[in-house]
Amino acid sequence: MIKETLKEAETRMKGAIQSLEDDLSGIRTGRASPALVERLQVEYYGAPTPLQQLASISVPEPRQLMIRPFDSSTIKVIEKAILASELGLTPNNDGKAIRLNLPPLTEERRRDLAKVVHNRAEDGRVAIRNVRRDLVKDLREFEHEKMISEDDRKHGEEELQKLTDQMIKQIDAVADRKQKEIMEV
Repeated sequence: MIKETLKEAETRMKGAIQSLEDDLSGIRTGRASPALVERLQVEYYGAPTPLQQLASISVPEPRQLMIRPFDSSTIKVIEKAILASELGLTPNNDGKAIRLNLPPLTEERRRDLAKVVHNRAEDGRVAIRNVRRDLVKDLREFEHEKMISEDDRKHGEEELQKLTDQMIKQIDAVADRKQKEIMEV
């Protein structure tokens, strides 16, 4: 019973880390990356659709993204979605494709992005602590219902704490890596 609880905790905590990594991949670092716009929601026939489902995204140059819509009639709505996003990029439309030129990041913008990374990492740590809290509660209920002994519960909580510490270290490593990437000139 405790092993299943720990497996569940690990799965949920890894999900939080994966969510953070996905979230951070969309933060601009000065280099062009398709992850910057892949999840951008585009209004397509009345439904918000991720850009990656409407177009191919490539990196022809280190500071440029090229978006080629599968259906040329969507080029205007894609352009509109890019302008409405928080990316701060101006799309260049040639009728067949959209080019996004990424300007170099200023020092002030880099610091702002580093703060965003820090805040999102903190959200990830909170998510992991919430998983720990939920599962400690479950272990206490198991003990209360006489499914496990007090010693088993204490051992389970210790293992859960070790797992939590390990996962928080992974979140810190992901955030540090992203902050270094952002601050790199």
